[in-house]
Amino acid sequence: GDKDAAKVMAKMKEMPTEDPLFGKGTIRADGRKMHDMYLFRVKKPDQSKGPWDYFETVATIPADKAFRPLAEGGCPLVK
Repeated sequence: GDKDAAKVMAKMKEMPTEDPLFGKGTIRADGRKMHDMYLFRVKKPDQSKGPWDYFETVATIPADKAFRPLAEGGCPLVK
């Protein structure tokens, strides 16, 4: 692997990402990991069907709506 931070970051921005916590996404020019966000509701006890069945997905917020627009961030990494 390369230890040059600029090269590593450039490569990361080219590649799609996927991880167990945040799922599929991309890395934007300012370094922000862009991924969908979720709104959950806690289930009532009688709605739970088994162990760890605590939440109901109420909405999925697309990445472009979940995070501040790139142009509004003022990040010095964005040229």
